[in-house]
Amino acid sequence: MRSVRVGIIGCGGIASGKHMPSLNTVKEAQMVAFCDIVRERAEEARAKYGSKDTETAVYENYRELLKDPSIEVVHICTPNDSHAEITIAALEAGKHVMCEKPMAKTAADARRMLEAAKRTGKKLSIGYQNRFRADSRYLKDACAAGELGEVYFAKAHAIRRRAVPTWGVFLDEEKQGGGPLIDIGTHALDLALWMMDNYKPKVVLGRAYHKLSQTENAANAWGPWDPKQFTVEDSAFAMITMENGASIMLESSWALNSLEVDEAKVTLCGTKGGADMKDGLRFNGEHNSRLYVNKVDMEAGGVAFYEGQSETAADVEARTWIHAVINDEELVVTPEQALVVSEILEAVYESSRTGKAVYFD
Repeated sequence: MRSVRVGIIGCGGIASGKHMPSLNTVKEAQMVAFCDIVRERAEEARAKYGSKDTETAVYENYRELLKDPSIEVVHICTPNDSHAEITIAALEAGKHVMCEKPMAKTAADARRMLEAAKRTGKKLSIGYQNRFRADSRYLKDACAAGELGEVYFAKAHAIRRRAVPTWGVFLDEEKQGGGPLIDIGTHALDLALWMMDNYKPKVVLGRAYHKLSQTENAANAWGPWDPKQFTVEDSAFAMITMENGASIMLESSWALNSLEVDEAKVTLCGTKGGADMKDGLRFNGEHNSRLYVNKVDMEAGGVAFYEGQSETAADVEARTWIHAVINDEELVVTPEQALVVSEILEAVYESSRTGKAVYFD
């Protein structure tokens, strides 16, 4: 299989914590260009992940990176407010794009990205790596096989008790567009919609809260946050009704007085059975007039290995993405699906601001 030359735009936390380490496990991916507005970060990324087989480059302006015709793929790992601008420029420059989640800060920007992908014929995928977890793939296969029947009720879980990210621009509403809802709620919602294979929302009623964000010297996994910088919500919740009558309850928080903590998990209720990720992957239902609960042992017989190393979900995502580019295969995460996630998230924020339900055409 041929190799693909990859450029990284944004060399901060998500690039160094997910994208570059995962691409480094894909033998067909050559990271040859690194761009960051802080040149030192790009230099460090090149030193650690730059291809050893070819010349690599460092940029401070992403448009300079896009001028290199040999770069076939770019990964966009920048704040949410720049996703659309950079993605559209990259697609128009003839590059395939993997953009970190969420698709964009606004639904309008996400639609522009989708239109650009269709116009240019280039691949565009969004970084919802939780689809590639072993339990997620197992549950998706069960749903696709009809084992749960019609899934008409779901819960999308993204609850942290006290884990507010205090670095970068996470607390900046102008840069990010929101807090835990758009940061981790987006993963849970993506999983729920994907499992249900339902991308037709009808109405959204939601509320975003700023109840704990102004706490001084707060207990937090990464140390106390600065209340003056905390301009996004600390939690958000929503009820989503789909066109076919199905309902999804979405819950998200960085800070909440709750002992029930779950992140990037779903609960599904169908006409034939149910499933959840609360205590591993569990299936429940009725058989011979008796109720049952089956817990799947994800450690036995199904552990994925690649080149001698246990794969993370991000590793599988990177390999699947690069192979889709090389072999012109269908994407696991499509821009059409990611757009619906962004539209629903935006509707939750709008509903919270107005106090009214948001209806989709």
